[in-house]
Amino acid sequence: METTRKIAVIGGGSWATALVKILVTNLPKVGWWMRNEDAVAHIKKYKKNPRYLQSVEFDTDKIDVTTDIVRVIEEAEILIIATPSAFLNDLFEPIDKSIFKGKYVFSAVKGIVPEYNAIPARFIHKTFDIPYDDIGIICGPCHAEEVALERLSYLTLACSNEELAEEMAEIMASRFIKTTVSDDLFGTELSAVLKNVYALASGICAGLGYGDNFQAVLISNAIQEIENFIDEVSPIHRDVKTSAYLGDLLVTSYSKFSRNRTFGFMIGKGYSVKTAQLEMDMIAEGYYATKSVMEINKKFQVEMPIVEAVYNIIYEKIAPVIEMRILTDKLS
Repeated sequence: METTRKIAVIGGGSWATALVKILVTNLPKVGWWMRNEDAVAHIKKYKKNPRYLQSVEFDTDKIDVTTDIVRVIEEAEILIIATPSAFLNDLFEPIDKSIFKGKYVFSAVKGIVPEYNAIPARFIHKTFDIPYDDIGIICGPCHAEEVALERLSYLTLACSNEELAEEMAEIMASRFIKTTVSDDLFGTELSAVLKNVYALASGICAGLGYGDNFQAVLISNAIQEIENFIDEVSPIHRDVKTSAYLGDLLVTSYSKFSRNRTFGFMIGKGYSVKTAQLEMDMIAEGYYATKSVMEINKKFQVEMPIVEAVYNIIYEKIAPVIEMRILTDKLS
């Protein structure tokens, strides 16, 4: 779909890079903010992000990449935020919220804002005074690495404004990207947060030597926990067996590209949290999400034994082998 909409991506990581690749398929120009000046200079000269998805080569005539975040926001009609959730507050705090007036904002942040225990949609609404009808999210199942390889992938565009969701779905659809829409803004985003916690659990169990049989039980219980939690927090009709919920959970829990599963695997193998973080040099959103979900659930009191097990391992420093053995008796 050709469109005259001015769209920009905020973020310099692998998912931001993949989103820019998707967008340039259908757009004449895409704005792109990233923090690192050296990376910007490298992209302008060599047409590739030096740190992430280096196989992707960009037509530099179709991207406007810069470190000037204010200019990027001012010039765009639709903004896609794709930075780690832990950095969102610090990134946007110095920026005058008035420049967001009249903008549409889509979150591609697969985490939770730890300072407020808030999903990105709520953070965007509260911070920028943007109506929920003008906020959407982009969710999977979709790994950036497979987008780079142009392997067939699916995206769900969730927004209470159906017209906006349909427009974004058309903009992002291509030969290797299929899109669908949803009106479940809160449920899909909460599910995207929770699946990272369950991917940690999957990785921990793999690191401990649990096999495929147990993994199947673990993830079957995980989707039940997701359904119980999001139905309590946002009670609308939804089918969690669809790809935005179950599909995203499966790919994040099983894929070799999943940084949360990798992080969990290292913990299961005996790495400390700090050592695993340093070794990966990438943000595992599930680390922050685990603590935030536990805080949020103090209000809702949903039974979430898998989340509690991950929390006990990561934050209470209980040995993974002990905590997971206890968890096995709670699953069915």
